[in-house]
Amino acid sequence: MSSSKADSRSDSRADIAVAYDVDNEFFRLWLDRRMSYSCGVFDATDDLDEAQQAKLGVMYDFAQVRPTSRVLDLGCGWGANLEYLVRDRGVAEAHGITLSRAQYGEVVRRRLPGVTASCVDFLDYEPENPFDAVISICMIEHVCSTEDIREGRSADKLGEYFRRAWRWTRPGAHFGLQTILRDRVPRTREDIREIAWASREIFPGGVAPRIEEVVWAAAPYWEVVQMRTRRTDYQRTCAQWRTNLRRNEALIRKQWGEQLFLDYDRYLTACVNGFARRQLSLAQWSLRRIDDAR
Repeated sequence: MSSSKADSRSDSRADIAVAYDVDNEFFRLWLDRRMSYSCGVFDATDDLDEAQQAKLGVMYDFAQVRPTSRVLDLGCGWGANLEYLVRDRGVAEAHGITLSRAQYGEVVRRRLPGVTASCVDFLDYEPENPFDAVISICMIEHVCSTEDIREGRSADKLGEYFRRAWRWTRPGAHFGLQTILRDRVPRTREDIREIAWASREIFPGGVAPRIEEVVWAAAPYWEVVQMRTRRTDYQRTCAQWRTNLRRNEALIRKQWGEQLFLDYDRYLTACVNGFARRQLSLAQWSLRRIDDAR
């Protein structure tokens, strides 16, 4: 590996550590029971746990998973989807990839039957055997940085994400994808400042794609079968996370310090406002493998 590529991998791991390695117990206080750090689906419920379970069901259906499927969870987080696959849906074999050491440790701690995991950059991952289905929930936001966009590298990097998922799968595979999207450009100085601050301090090194970028990057390898946006669902998810965070304010201030509470309250408020003002959106995609792609 060249020095520049090695430095890039190191930077990616450091950025992921800022976003996810704060402390598993901190995140456990305000996420749902399984620790899904992504948009829930509130079609038939107001409860966060139920909404997150419904989201995992959508991804299961969009990837056309079966109990006999060998499933890759690309960006598996703390293992919420892996747990759902093997415990709720009876999937026999699932593998998760994360670059966060803290998340990887939580997946291992859960001792899920039929589950293996790798703490590795997806660019360095090579499976022993191909997968029947891929699920990736809000991981694509870490593929490109704002610098990549400025320097014209984002299209190639997004394309490589979809190419690798294609290469790791069997003919006939489906891909359940969930992505945050950039939508309207912020119009006020306050909105620009808050989104820039959250991107720099909470999720450094990453940026959400636009909807057309996802379609373009996936097109050589994956056909879009279905796409559903859920902007208001993510607004509600972030609002419930903020409520849970504030409910635990005293404990968080005592255990991790005042600044961590203030930073995450500010970040979640920026997210609520971003989705409410259509600066951000969210999409769920069902993609079908183009088997004659190269």
